[in-house]
Amino acid sequence: MTDDSLPPTPVLEPSSTPQSFPLEDFDRAYRAQLAHLTQGISPASLVSAYMDWLVHLSISPGKQIELMHFAQQNLKQLTNQAMQSSNDAYPPCIEPLPQDQRFNTEQWKKWPFKLFYQSFLLNQQWWHRATSGVVGVNAHHKQMATFFARQWLDMFSPSNFLLTNPEVLSETIKTGGKNLLQGAQNQLHHALQMACGKPTAAALKFRPGHEVAVTPGKVVFRNHLIELIQYSPIGDTVFSDPILIIPSWIMKFYILDLSPENSLVRYLVNQGHTVFMVSWKNPVETDRDLGMNDYLKDGVMAAIDVVESIAPTQKIQATGYCLGGTLLAIAAAYMARNNDERLRTLTFLASELDFTEPGELGLFIDESQLAYLEDLMSEKGYLDGKQMAGAFSMLNSRDLVWSRMQHEYLMGHCLPISALTAWNADATRMPYRQHLEYLRSLYLKNELAEGRYLVEQRPIALSDIRIPVFVVATEKDTVSPWFSVYKIHLLTDTEITFCLTSGGHNVGIVNPPGPGPVRSFKIATRMRSEHYVDPATWFDSVTSHEGSWWPSWEDWLKAHSAKCNPPPPMGQPKHNKKLGKAPGHYVLSV
Repeated sequence: MTDDSLPPTPVLEPSSTPQSFPLEDFDRAYRAQLAHLTQGISPASLVSAYMDWLVHLSISPGKQIELMHFAQQNLKQLTNQAMQSSNDAYPPCIEPLPQDQRFNTEQWKKWPFKLFYQSFLLNQQWWHRATSGVVGVNAHHKQMATFFARQWLDMFSPSNFLLTNPEVLSETIKTGGKNLLQGAQNQLHHALQMACGKPTAAALKFRPGHEVAVTPGKVVFRNHLIELIQYSPIGDTVFSDPILIIPSWIMKFYILDLSPENSLVRYLVNQGHTVFMVSWKNPVETDRDLGMNDYLKDGVMAAIDVVESIAPTQKIQATGYCLGGTLLAIAAAYMARNNDERLRTLTFLASELDFTEPGELGLFIDESQLAYLEDLMSEKGYLDGKQMAGAFSMLNSRDLVWSRMQHEYLMGHCLPISALTAWNADATRMPYRQHLEYLRSLYLKNELAEGRYLVEQRPIALSDIRIPVFVVATEKDTVSPWFSVYKIHLLTDTEITFCLTSGGHNVGIVNPPGPGPVRSFKIATRMRSEHYVDPATWFDSVTSHEGSWWPSWEDWLKAHSAKCNPPPPMGQPKHNKKLGKAPGHYVLSV
């Protein structure tokens, strides 16, 4: 039979699936429901990571032999520990990491609890070596395999269970079991709060405008995206250049205006500065199509326009916190490209501009994860703040999840409530389009650092920024690792004062002078003419100072705005609409 004699290939007709129920929407709805069960973690991404690790481990017989030998050594050490059970002074075969405080009390040094925690730590060490040392595994997959192995192991820590935790057993004997009853009540109370959506005790105790965010001021501008707050001066003169603060849109602004004793805003006002603060609207379903360009134009640039109209003869000392700093850098580069000279200085607080090393937060960002996240957000048009809070809790689950469960559910204690705890529970949402845009453009493609980020269809360059910059990073930051923040030295050609402070992403920034926890910081300035110094060399060569970094920054601000003038008017001269007092309306939305 020749080709010409073959019957014609049948033409497949379009699917007869009704247009009102496309299968794509069915898949998306299915994945969205699955995402709720997996806490937003893509199963495909996780399976890919472990398959990559497993396949490479299976073709590495030398690595397998090494792991077997390591396991034998661990078993031998545990056997020696068991044989010395009556000798509490016998040294442990492995010590917890410095940040691991679970097994520090004397009760853990007694048999059999010493054996319990030693076994756990050796097992944890073995899995770390197994997941992090396999040649050929994709770097992202290697990080995921190591991270999630640690998360799963932490679930089975002996500190999490009644019969293997000597502190809980001792408390149970001491109270006759009342701690367990109280713990059960705590657990039931928290479950009912979550199920009913009731405010937490922290939210009731620290209310914006009452106990927190109480620095006097007024809302001087409002649009569909921001409220701009101008804080009231305390004297007859102020430093000439006003300070405009851009917080991250994934947090409510009052992290920088907590209770009066630890409010950065109040501190600056008391030092004689005019301070403006952006308060982002908590988006709802109708805001799903707001994008990064909207946050730039109707957020940062709109705020700059208003500050200029209130203090038209002065330049602005702009400050950004976390992703607010990233957005501010985009605005500054955009303004520099357009020869817009309204900014005097820039300050970035725990803000990344290069996202090649975003820390453990990068574990949640790849194409599979973003597609999964897109399905999750498609239902409501935004990402719920509680889901983002869950991801951040997972980054430090040992302290934020398991330690809390031990204290509240096993020991029956109620952890102290602070203003920072209340703020942390006051979660915000992120609109569908904007959240995906910044994750893809910044985290996944690193377009800002590589000069490919587009504003008005043209790329902007951070190297165009020529005004003085003050950068604050924190040593224990898992959201914006300090060595990643330090990369601004490679991205800009300007004077940079870099400050590295003790603490984490929030505590390191909310770091007021005066009594309190022991604080320290390192600070040094690189002039434009000086050569690049790598972060390790910088850390070893710069002197450490005791105390808060706030006074050093405030001295830097004064040095760039030494002239004093009468305070500018409160609000725009021609803007008679009454917008209300600080902290405004947007911060109160839930």
